[in-house]
This record gives sequence, structure tokens and C-alpha cells, in this order.
Amino acid sequence: MPSEASFDLTSCPWLPVRLLDGGEAEMSLREVFEHAGSVRRLVGDVPTQEFALIRLLLAIVHDALQGPGDIADWNDLRSAGLPVKKIIAYLDEYRHRFDLLHPTEPFLQCPSLEVTGGPRPLDCLVADVPNGHPFFTMRARGVTRLSFAEAARWLVHAHAFDTSGIKSGAKGDPRTKGGKVYPLGVAWAGNLGGVCIDGDTLQETLLLNLIAFDTHYLRQDPDRDLPAWRHPVSGPRELDPIELSRRPAGLRDLYTWQSRRVRLVHDGDGVTGVILAYGDPLSPRNMHQREPMTGWRRSPNQEKKLGLAQVYLPQEHDPSRSAWRGLGALIAGNAPGTEQRGEAASSIRPRILEWAARLSEEGDLPPDFLIRARLIGVVYGTQQSVIDEIIDDAVTMPVVLLHRDHRDLGQAAIDAVADAEAAVSALGDFAADLARAAGAEHEPARASARHAGFAALDGPFRHWLAGLRPDHAPREVRAAWQREARGIILRLGDEVLRSAGDAAWEGRVIREASGDRWLNASSAEALFRARLAKALPLAGAGSADD
Repeated sequence: MPSEASFDLTSCPWLPVRLLDGGEAEMSLREVFEHAGSVRRLVGDVPTQEFALIRLLLAIVHDALQGPGDIADWNDLRSAGLPVKKIIAYLDEYRHRFDLLHPTEPFLQCPSLEVTGGPRPLDCLVADVPNGHPFFTMRARGVTRLSFAEAARWLVHAHAFDTSGIKSGAKGDPRTKGGKVYPLGVAWAGNLGGVCIDGDTLQETLLLNLIAFDTHYLRQDPDRDLPAWRHPVSGPRELDPIELSRRPAGLRDLYTWQSRRVRLVHDGDGVTGVILAYGDPLSPRNMHQREPMTGWRRSPNQEKKLGLAQVYLPQEHDPSRSAWRGLGALIAGNAPGTEQRGEAASSIRPRILEWAARLSEEGDLPPDFLIRARLIGVVYGTQQSVIDEIIDDAVTMPVVLLHRDHRDLGQAAIDAVADAEAAVSALGDFAADLARAAGAEHEPARASARHAGFAALDGPFRHWLAGLRPDHAPREVRAAWQREARGIILRLGDEVLRSAGDAAWEGRVIREASGDRWLNASSAEALFRARLAKALPLAGAGSADD
């Protein structure tokens, strides 16, 4: 291994980006900040990689600026743009800590890391290597070599989203038993239902996610809050328990948390193997005052099990639901009046969206500014030892929906989701009734109709949501949505009815707990329209769709 080998992340291209003109490129850290205004977004190998890299860039900006300290500082940044010269000077100051191959202080690595059996193949580092499904992938035969640029990206990803499972035990780590360390959980960001704000450019994305240090609902100690490269190089063992109890000290510490101990093995031209072991554990329990990029849910089961008054856990994403169907978790949380009554909220919305609301209420962000909340997360399988699915979705809404003094408009948006759910349920019941009338299995018919219903409402709801404005009357905009949803669901209902066979029109006797009843296509349609009218009461009668 050549001793002079170096890969300086501040000057070597390694960050894939999409430009505003649609082109793609790879940039160094210096370049990505210099051109942030002309870059549309980072383009990770997988969406979770982009999430991890954004947090890395945010840690750099926070540390270079030692802020922003407050809303006034943020307003200045929005007006002037990122202070590129200051950020470049910072990167120059810590340049040696951004060298992926540095002999004693390699970027985000433990240079003394050794395990029994030596380095492992790179498959354990690269998250898009298939798990038993080798089709439609460029990595069906595994990974034997990575360029330094690829390896750097996957290194950042491993600290954020690495799987759990049995890992090789590092020499000198007291957790090692028989050469192994038994499961300690996924890396930090893998616990989250990740939420960040996606701007029109990378510069806007970074600014919108750049939370001021005076934010009262996040516990931060700016004097102790340091990114990983300003801490001493990690050894193989985890942090001292006392030190661990005092950290993370803030966003810079959290965004670069060393969930793993890693050492890349290279031959001077590329990375050929990796040593990947457990690092510093971080429990997600009650971290809602530290981690801003996820929603939180209260867990009565954990409260009972642990004997604690309150336990909040990250609100994970449901891969079976579009982002807009989880709108309540983004807008609501900390229900009004709970603080005064001394009650704990059942959910807490992502603090990053709380920050967006503050930017509009106290800062220069206009109330009709469209916030694009991007949802990124992982579904792990087999005791969290593999990645089964990666979630990547977004929902766009005016920031006014997050305002405390516009709760009624925000509630109208949440209620509109419930309206869509109820309307789709009516459609599903209709399809199930037609199947029962024909003597067929009804649950497959219900599921198919529900899927079609949500698919048909997806685009219209997103358009309606993005069109909300501060001066809109909540009841009127909700009624408008109900009318639109009613028309869509009625048209789908007509399609379901047309596909019903002769057996459904003839009908049959259906035995139910309340008694026997005759069910055919005509009676099923009447029930459907009655259910839909109940689901969407503000839609009114007498529309052209009747």
C-alpha cells in the first residue's frame, strides 16, 4: 500500500450532482459549495445516501459559520447566499481530516481497526447489493472494487444507515466475544423516518435545513458541539459511558455521529476491502429534543415497560402509503392546549418543519412559500440485518400550514386526507359488495379498488394541497377538495360497476350478523352512493356527477 496515497475530499470530485440545466457531474466539497446555486440537488447512489450526504454538508456549514446564531443571521444568509469564502477557508483548515487515505487520521475512519479474519468484501458496505434478488441491478455479482469517490459516499452512508446483525469484533473492543459482537442495532439514521426540506437548488436546500443555534426546542451546546473530524480519531472501543451520556452535543455532532468503526482497505488505486465494526451506540428513545429530521410518536408500551412517564420514538415511514397520506404527522404534533393542561402530545412533528414555520413567522420566508418535505427512510428485514426497502417520497405544501396562528387551515389539510381515506373506503366497499353479489372473493376486489382510488387521488390531492394560500377559508377549500374527490371516486365507481358480471346484477342472499339480505349490483350501487355522501358531506348534492 503506497504510503503517499491520498484522496482529498475537499479537492477531488466525489459528490454526484444534478445541475439546474439537467446535466450531471461529480464535484469536490469545494466545488459543491462554490456552485451550490447552480446545482439542483445531490444524486446519491441510493436516496438514503443523499440524505446522509446532506447532513454531512450541513455539519460543515454549521461549523464553518459557527451558526446561524438566530433568525437575523439566517435572514442575512438567505439574502446574501452561502458565505463560500468562509466555508472554503474552513475546508482548507481541516483539509487533512477530509483525506480518505490519510495514514493516521483518515476521514470518518479508525486507522488502527483490526478484526479476526481480516477485511471483508465490499458487499457489506454497499447498500444496493441485492439480498437474494439479483435481477435489475448492476451489482448482481457483488462488489470487488470501489473507486475512492464511491467508497467515500458509502462510508458516509454506513455511519448513517448500516444494518444491525452479528459483526466482526474489533481487537481492543471489550464488546467482542469470540471474535464477534452481537447485534447492537442499526446506524443512527436508520432509526428515523427521515424528513428534510428540498429546495429548488442545493444552496436553498442547505439554507432551509440550517437550524439556528438559539432554537429552544432543540438541545444544543454550541461550545461542545463538534463534527466528527474535530474530535480525536476514534479507537476501536465505544465512547466512555460518561462522555456518551453528554453527547450528541448538537447538530454537528449528531449529523456526523460515528455509529460504526470503519477502515477502508486500498491498493493505492481503489478500495478493495473494508473492516466494518460497531461504533458508538445511540438509542432513539426520547431523542426528540436533539434530532430534527424525523417525526416522533409517543409509545405507551415503552412507557409501561420502562416505567417512564413519557417515551417518544421516531415516527417511521409506511412504505405502503404515499407521503401525503401521512400529512397529519408532518403538520400536527404538540396539539394545542396540551402544554397548558400538562399533557404530553401523542406525536411531535419533525423539528425541521417546526424550524420552517419559525422562518415564516419570525423571519423573511413568506407564508405562501412552498415547502417540499422530502421523506426518506429504510425498511430493514430479518432482525434488521438486511435492507428490504428504501422509501423516497415528497409532499409540497405552503409553509402557512405549519403556522400556529393558521392551525385551522392546517387542520383542513389534515381533514382532507381523512376525506380521501373515507372516499376510497366507500369505493373499496362497493367493489367488495359487487364481488359478494357475484359469489366471488371480495377482499381482492376491495384491495384492487382501494389501490386504484388512492392512485387516482394522488395527483389531484398534491395539486390541491400546493394551491392552498393564507387567505383561503378552511371550510371552503375543504369543500372544494371533497367535490373534486367525489367526482373522481364516482367515475371509478362507474368503472367498477361496468366490470361487474351478470352474476352480480342477478345478485344473491348474503348472510350477515344482522340477518340475511339480498345484494345485487343495483343495491350495491345505492349503498356506495350513500356511503360516499356520508364520507364527503361538504361536496353537496346535485352535482353534474350524480
